[in-house]
Amino acid sequence: MSDAQKVALVTGGSRGIGRSICIELAGLGYAIVINFNENLDAAEKTRETVESMGVPAETCQGDISAKSHRDLIVASTLERFGRIDLLVNNAGIAPKVRTDILETNEKVFDQILATNLKATYFMTQRVANAMLDLRDNHTIEHGIIVNISSLRSYTAARNYGEYCISKAGVSMITKLFAIRLAEHGINVYEISPGIIETDITSGDATKEYYNAKLAKGMAPINRWGKPEEVAQAVGAIAQGNFPFSTGSVFHIDGGWHLREL
Repeated sequence: MSDAQKVALVTGGSRGIGRSICIELAGLGYAIVINFNENLDAAEKTRETVESMGVPAETCQGDISAKSHRDLIVASTLERFGRIDLLVNNAGIAPKVRTDILETNEKVFDQILATNLKATYFMTQRVANAMLDLRDNHTIEHGIIVNISSLRSYTAARNYGEYCISKAGVSMITKLFAIRLAEHGINVYEISPGIIETDITSGDATKEYYNAKLAKGMAPINRWGKPEEVAQAVGAIAQGNFPFSTGSVFHIDGGWHLREL
């Protein structure tokens, strides 16, 4: 079994939660592949931060909704580092305009599901098969796959239907691959963030919307979450702290998922 440095591939790793995940994993000694789609400057800044921590990092541009790009991302990772120990399916998009489900635009629906759902499914499939090969040739002993979902995976929003459906599908992806891969030493987990302070939620309308809910006592830990808090959960999984667990959901949401009568 190779004792080479472990490697993490993080989709959407240039900004927000993805950036924090890359930094957290670098602190644990992982070499990092930072996938991004458009923002090269942000990806380079993340790479520089990771490298300043003493671990190697590579940026890899690619639109994960396209099969050819997914194949290139995985191939480039394997060519550069020779292994993938951890995949974090973090990349995702939200509709630019919240629309009543009676008026959902089909093109927007397809875009959201292509990136959030279909890409997560097939990136998981592609990396899982690579991990199986790496296990067979004794390059890695175990593999880990982490899917970033959302409280929207189980919380209905009548003006956010396409996003809710995409994240509900991510939850099922976690279950399916957890069952399929367990016998091969590859564990699959889901992290379900709540309301997190990122550039995606930084718009005035979005902040006003959630601040109003927080003012009414939205969750037991009634505040905005931080990207670093989501990243810490990924780090705990990445350290192998849950060997007798797969398909598990980690709620990083201030207790939003709890119900009280």
